[in-house]
Amino acid sequence: MYDSRGARSSAWAWALGAVLLLAGCSSGGGDDKKETADPGAAITQQPKGADPFWVNPDSNAARQVKAYARAGKDADAERIRRIAAQPTGEWIGPENPEQEARGFTEAAQNSDRTALLVLYDIPHRDCGQYSQGGAADGDAYRAWIDGVARGIQDRPATVVLEPDAVLHLVDGCTRAQFAEERYDLLRGAITTLKALKNTRVYLDAGNAGWGHPDQIYQPLQRAGVDLADGFAVNVSNFYSTEDSIAYGKQLSRKVGGKHFVIDTSRNGNGPYAGGNPDERWCNPPGRALGEPPTTKTADPLVDAYLWVKRPGESDGTCKGGPQAGDWWPAYALKLASAS
Repeated sequence: MYDSRGARSSAWAWALGAVLLLAGCSSGGGDDKKETADPGAAITQQPKGADPFWVNPDSNAARQVKAYARAGKDADAERIRRIAAQPTGEWIGPENPEQEARGFTEAAQNSDRTALLVLYDIPHRDCGQYSQGGAADGDAYRAWIDGVARGIQDRPATVVLEPDAVLHLVDGCTRAQFAEERYDLLRGAITTLKALKNTRVYLDAGNAGWGHPDQIYQPLQRAGVDLADGFAVNVSNFYSTEDSIAYGKQLSRKVGGKHFVIDTSRNGNGPYAGGNPDERWCNPPGRALGEPPTTKTADPLVDAYLWVKRPGESDGTCKGGPQAGDWWPAYALKLASAS
């Protein structure tokens, strides 16, 4: 059910580091964000004091802003700028993890910001749904994580680790025969990433709507949440920030007071209540952007509001959407217009 960058071409991935390094150089590291009436103006960084995460000036949303501006669609360009101007998660693809992680973290460091990375390549991911796939086996996954770590090195990075990986063990979606290996892979990934000097790691822990913290806290402990900086809630989902804080605080009490982050990218109108209950999470209509990314949150246990899911990218081929992770301009406009 999550964004995957695996469909991108190998050539693009190899060129990523150089392109983003140049983008980082041109985007500036200052804290003063200047407003402009030019709908095609370059995307710049947010003020670092409240939002230390890197804004990708060459994201799909940023490209759409330029395209609308060139076409004279100034109102649409300004709506999409609401997405493009915010830092969003960079989902590392399966083919060139070292090059991609290096490219994003170098560009972020060059702008005096922290890269927000999402790692989503666990074997048997998504239980055969829209984002099925992942590494071929445990050894391939360990090699992939090692590549990500080599790419990050000592540059600042915040990592959201494996959306749904623990949750699907709890809800039975992932077969029991894969459980022990998955716990070992997650604990190993956290250990590898936390050995890096400036990397923070948050293990995905579901959302406020799926069940109760009693069901997941022990699996999170088996997966190594004690080794991580904390956990992430509401990734790619729509539950309100208030409900997500309540869920996270209940869970935190059960895992040693760990801090957490919340994906607020699309939760401005809360969850969708219509249609097939099994697919309310997939490209639901009438949703809106949530709180902008920031480390200035409403609770001391909440380290940040993040846009982990990139608004405007499809959840999957439902409700007329393209493949999971593909940019969908019409949906992006609706999200931005409802905010």
